[in-house]
Amino acid sequence: MTAPTPTSTTVSNLGVAMFAVADQDAALAFYTQTLGWELRGDARFGENGENRWVEVAPPGSTARLALNPPMGGQPGGGSIGVETPDVRAEHARLTAIGGVDLDPVMEAPGAPTLFMMRDPDGNHLAVVQV
Repeated sequence: MTAPTPTSTTVSNLGVAMFAVADQDAALAFYTQTLGWELRGDARFGENGENRWVEVAPPGSTARLALNPPMGGQPGGGSIGVETPDVRAEHARLTAIGGVDLDPVMEAPGAPTLFMMRDPDGNHLAVVQV
């Protein structure tokens, strides 16, 4: 049996990641008001506008995070990594705000400095120093 000849991908960018959330308005408030991210899109779709597509992103990011109702499952369970030049400053900022489920800053030889946090639906965000 011969292996197929590999071809180059036409994919050039990671544009949007998706988190399943129980309440799009509550998730939107958490990401924009608590974390300080920007609203990038909020549009109704479907035959009668019964569906909603919501996107948020850190200021200046080209990648976006879609906040979607669960599709056949429960909210939560997703994970993404976001980047910052100063993990400790971001951790201190979020600690001062309060109400954010944060782990302590972690440092390990050979790994980037980071901390984990969770949104109200249990989705995980790794905040990594670059």
